[in-house]
Amino acid sequence: MITVVQARLPLLDVFRGFAIFGIFFINITIMHCLFINQDAYFSHYQDPVSQVINRGLQLFFYNKFFPIFSFLFGFGLATQMLKKRQNKQAYIGFFSRRMLILFIFGLLHIHFLWSGDVLHLYAILGFLCLFLIHLKKKVLIWMAVVLLLFPFYEQLSEFIVQALPVQLDAALERYSEQGIIDVLRHGNYHAVINLHWHEYLANLPMLLFYLAPIALSMFLLGIAAGKSTLSLGSPQWVSHFQKTAISIAVIGACYKVCFLFLLPGTALYTHDILRPLWFKLMFLSDITLGLCYLWGLAWLWHRALIQGLLMPLSYIGRMALTNYLLHSVVGLFLFTHLGLELYQTLSPAACFAIALAVFFLQACSSAFWLRYFQYGPCEWLWRCGSYGTYFTLRRIKSNKPFI
Repeated sequence: MITVVQARLPLLDVFRGFAIFGIFFINITIMHCLFINQDAYFSHYQDPVSQVINRGLQLFFYNKFFPIFSFLFGFGLATQMLKKRQNKQAYIGFFSRRMLILFIFGLLHIHFLWSGDVLHLYAILGFLCLFLIHLKKKVLIWMAVVLLLFPFYEQLSEFIVQALPVQLDAALERYSEQGIIDVLRHGNYHAVINLHWHEYLANLPMLLFYLAPIALSMFLLGIAAGKSTLSLGSPQWVSHFQKTAISIAVIGACYKVCFLFLLPGTALYTHDILRPLWFKLMFLSDITLGLCYLWGLAWLWHRALIQGLLMPLSYIGRMALTNYLLHSVVGLFLFTHLGLELYQTLSPAACFAIALAVFFLQACSSAFWLRYFQYGPCEWLWRCGSYGTYFTLRRIKSNKPFI
């Protein structure tokens, strides 16, 4: 039995908590209204408040927090693996068990809670990173750039999907819009999970040809950051990337504003050749802006007056896996017959307000839990399985606090 807990860097947990914060704001909109119904849903909310919420999500949330979380996952893999190599400890078995357990978490998440899981994807790509970690930093960075710039994911996805003997979205398309609403508001648990499984199959091309390249590219950048002599988030790191981060943030923000407010309706926007370029640039600006968020958080963290305001994010970050899975529990309770049956009944502003409230409650409950326990419950299971030994869950009074 092991009871000793190593000190961890609060800023890295702040990063993770911040990523969980943004991911939930996106996921709650998807839980509240499936992709297949979103056009019809948003057509009913054209009031100024809803427009502001939607534009705010587009400007500050979409495609930014998933890359952050993926980058941090890759960074965590690298730091753990490099530490074991430095100490001449075996790590292949450890990380294989770690990814296998994460994969099981993902499968259970899909089967019992929600179709929008990424844990199983992280686990599969994490296995691949066992071999990629040996590459030099420059090679890792260039591989990430190629993955992000590759222009033919959509065509590749269409080619493979058309070659399949079955139509992945056939089962989901058999539901009408009202049929989906009826199942999620009034159907039993089995009917809800069955619908989510059909949704997972329909969204599989997006998972494999959109999210997977983003995740792998961010893993590679995270591994490169883990191998760097500059400590992620340190004052030296903040100073080193200051000009780059500010320049990218300004350029990316300006482009996002142009893309959302100026380009639509123009001939340039609808041009057959230029249109894919505008969307690719938007995709790249979102990802780079997300990474700039990390720099901004680190810059704020090193301001003593602000550090205390950011600390609640660290509680959520220390229990990132548990809090991520709890989001799906909250979604089941809010939107299905298992709870309040609110599926597709709320305005964008109401969803936004609920996300804020849930996140506040998660920060409070995580802080309370960590007063008495060393790990979140899912983190504890993951840790015990990865090391193949039992760790004491309850906090030992003689232990030094993490925070």
